Amino acid sequence: MTYKKNLIILLSIISVLILIYTGSIIFDAARAGARAAAYTWLDSKFSSSITRIVFSFELDEDDENEAGRETMELVKRAGQWLVSVSGIEFPARQLRIEDFIGDLTARSSYPVRSTGASSHERLGLGDDAPRITVYSGNTTILDILIGTDDIVSGDIYVRKFGQNEVRSGDIKFLSYLTDPLANWYNLRLIPESEDAKLDIDSIQRVSVYGEETQIFTRRSRDWIIEGIEVNNPNQSAINSYIRSILNVEGTDFVAGISLDDPAFNFRRIVLEFGNGSIRTINIAEANEFGRCVAYITGSEFIYSIPEWTAESLFRSAEEFEL
Repeated sequence: MTYKKNLIILLSIISVLILIYTGSIIFDAARAGARAAAYTWLDSKFSSSITRIVFSFELDEDDENEAGRETMELVKRAGQWLVSVSGIEFPARQLRIEDFIGDLTARSSYPVRSTGASSHERLGLGDDAPRITVYSGNTTILDILIGTDDIVSGDIYVRKFGQNEVRSGDIKFLSYLTDPLANWYNLRLIPESEDAKLDIDSIQRVSVYGEETQIFTRRSRDWIIEGIEVNNPNQSAINSYIRSILNVEGTDFVAGISLDDPAFNFRRIVLEFGNGSIRTINIAEANEFGRCVAYITGSEFIYSIPEWTAESLFRSAEEFEL
């Protein structure tokens, strides 16, 4: 009986081990299948070496511009991304570009939809389709065409330039081509504040010259106010206000206005930083369309900002009272 009992136990153990082994093979196969199904357009190891991204697309005959091909470039210089339009480089949203590169390198489901060149035109993937080209130095590391969307799945068709294989995937790629150009701009008057590396702790004094002069000077962790009468300063309100100055953002860049235009003498805000640097925001009076133009010293760009945004930068003494 002891022998029979031991045999039964042994056989039970062997059965369990066989089940575990079989299950591991099945799950490994499933994982391998999932990995095979997950596709990436660009290996993530190339992320840090990208130096230029070119978006190119055809203009329609009835566009305001003449029919032809329009391009927009993202260029990396000294570790910072810039938007190059018609040879002029503007500050770029670093976080948006990082998101875009993340989408290019992320593994996702991009099933093969066609392997024949005959399908390209039907899927909007002829050689004149919207195109995204990624460079590392002078080397092209990715060149893809963006086609039409699949009305059933909502995905878009994509193929590598020069190859016949067509895949479909997330429609977010299309938004990078169709979103307004301003979505790529870093329109903060102080661009360094975008990634929060430059914050309120770096500011030592703020001088506001509007209808009245207001000067906020840091003393330890608090602010001392001069120029206006505030009996009981609300430190939280002051911090919030100065943070709003640091993060003020325009809606677009403006051309055709000189930095020496006397209109910029209307109002200004001077920021003094702990490292000794000084930046002055110069704001012109609003026009009949409720828009102001502004520029900050040290920058060659002029920004368009809504009138209400400009007005929020000039506040009454009561707003700083506890």
